[in-house]
Amino acid sequence: MNTYTAIFTQKIVLTNVLIERFVEGGVTGMTLIVVCLLLAVFFSFKAFANLNGDKATFLKYKKLINQVVLLGLVISIVNSLMGLIQGFDALEATGGADPAILAGGLKITLLSPLFGLTVFIIGYSATFILSWMRKADTES
Repeated sequence: MNTYTAIFTQKIVLTNVLIERFVEGGVTGMTLIVVCLLLAVFFSFKAFANLNGDKATFLKYKKLINQVVLLGLVISIVNSLMGLIQGFDALEATGGADPAILAGGLKITLLSPLFGLTVFIIGYSATFILSWMRKADTES
């Protein structure tokens, strides 16, 4: 097996794992978080395009980025809480569960907040970089 085949195989495996985790986290909630990420990326590009432009427009896009990523984080927490409630309802109905099954359910419940927090960090990093670039631009 050559190097290119090994790299291609690793990328396919990583993609399959990401898709599995996405589905495990709850398709509806995770899709809403991805929409928030895409909106944050869109607003980041708009803010970078207006980096040297009007201050009000730049600040509007920067604020939109922050609001969208915060919305993604909140959606992820709500998605996680809904999953926990469903899991506890199932435990109550069955009268208990094996600790390994419970641990697996808790792991899946934490996928959504992890993804939402990642989106939040990406968005806030973008606004930090934008602010830094705008400040550096105005100082020179």
